[in-house]
Amino acid sequence: MAPDLTTTNVLLGIMAAVSGREALAVVGVFLAAFLVYRRVMQVVGSIEERQVAPAVARVNAILDDVKGVTSTVRQETGRIDRLLDWVLDAIGRRRHRASQDPSPRVM
Repeated sequence: MAPDLTTTNVLLGIMAAVSGREALAVVGVFLAAFLVYRRVMQVVGSIEERQVAPAVARVNAILDDVKGVTSTVRQETGRIDRLLDWVLDAIGRRRHRASQDPSPRVM
């Protein structure tokens, strides 16, 4: 009796057709995912353009103002430090002279 491969060949044909359709479905899913990704990136770009960029500009302006205020405070702090050093030095010199002067002062 000769082996009959008709059933096997039919099953292999069905499996090949199903595999081809599965491959088309996978390609379709990848294509749909790419289109969704591209659309989401467009939406994110437009949101960034409309909302994030103006907010960044405002924050940068605020930071520039803070930088100016910080610079002014730093300058004034330096002046106060120099004045305080001068005053403390003058007090120290006066105490030093008073401790070296043997005659009592009447005030």
